[in-house]
Amino acid sequence: MDPNDSAETAGEATGTGAGRRKAARYIVPVAVAGVAAATIGLVPALANSGDPDLPKISAQELIEKIAASDEEQLSGTFKISTDLGLPLDGLAGSLVPGGAGTGDKDGGAAAPQDKLMELTSGTHTLRVAADGPERQKLSILGDASEYSLIHNQGEVWAYDSKSGEVYHAEAPKGREGGDAKKAPKPPKGAPATPKDFAEQALAAAGDTTSVTVDGTAQVAGRDAYQLLIKPKQSGSTIGSVRIAVDAENGVPLKFTLSAASGGKAVVDAGFTKVDFSEPAASTFAFSPPKGAKVTEADELETGRDEHGAAQKALPGQLAELDGFEGVNVIGKGWTSIAEIRTPGGKGLPAAGSGDVPAEAQGFLDALGDKVTGKFGSGTVFKTRLVNALLTDDGSVYVGAVTKDALVRAADAAR
Repeated sequence: MDPNDSAETAGEATGTGAGRRKAARYIVPVAVAGVAAATIGLVPALANSGDPDLPKISAQELIEKIAASDEEQLSGTFKISTDLGLPLDGLAGSLVPGGAGTGDKDGGAAAPQDKLMELTSGTHTLRVAADGPERQKLSILGDASEYSLIHNQGEVWAYDSKSGEVYHAEAPKGREGGDAKKAPKPPKGAPATPKDFAEQALAAAGDTTSVTVDGTAQVAGRDAYQLLIKPKQSGSTIGSVRIAVDAENGVPLKFTLSAASGGKAVVDAGFTKVDFSEPAASTFAFSPPKGAKVTEADELETGRDEHGAAQKALPGQLAELDGFEGVNVIGKGWTSIAEIRTPGGKGLPAAGSGDVPAEAQGFLDALGDKVTGKFGSGTVFKTRLVNALLTDDGSVYVGAVTKDALVRAADAAR
């Protein structure tokens, strides 16, 4: 195969498919205990001193390079921002289960599920450190505060310096015989670093996906290849996924998710500084400050809405919802759509019904587009990435697809 041939045109069904599965299995997330929301974005704040001249490599070889990467020690800095195209600041967090506004219910200002949801809007600077599967740290830097999430062997700590609150939990043990050397399984959540995003993208790649090598780049002073992933299907709101892979060790250094509509990247994750030497042991040490309010994880409510996962945007994730009560997944790959039946089978209150104030009705109308079809009528609520159709009879269709694709899915379901 020519060094720059795409993976899907040369043996994708065998070696490449296995390589992707292996990559998804072996890429070690740096984000400690995991975070929630699949549509957080990372800002491109990387110095680019020109494209390095590197040996030719195929997409399959690059995927295998990622899979073979065994780097488990690093420290670095990267930046985060989101451009979902929502009409109001902060609305992204309120639309995601466990997002903004739910902190008191789910464990206070230091609870990871809630605090890290702030990454769904605005611009953020983060520091990350990892020393194997048992020690990781992720810090969100504020103007005059810092939020840190620390996994140190058997414990997970989170500390919000602004509120003075601390969250504490026992880290899950390895799944194979309780072996302490096995990597603990972190709580479910969304990606926070280029590695996390790359893991999801590679797991999603399949026969509906084009995968190619698209040149080289320099990220955080390191030479990298650029892996380009694009949907073959029409109707997706996702235009492409670009992953910059360290040419030396195969670690993803930068991740960019672009919308099919163009414009600023929806998700852009990249290191500004990175060091693959062993971090100091003191990096992962933590004791609650005197007077800090400590919330234990086992004191919190454990119930969370599993159907909230419908907001995940990459193909393959919607398929995981298939089988949940009241959830049906239509289609496959990048144009997968989750059909969800709402409790009671009711949609939004009709205009003029008197069920909501006129001001609130006007706000809802401004957020969504009225649509009709064989299914009846409903409202489509749009972002640059994930769109949702709520029908007047109480069905929800959601996916990283266009408005027309949602209407076609609703029509076909009748």
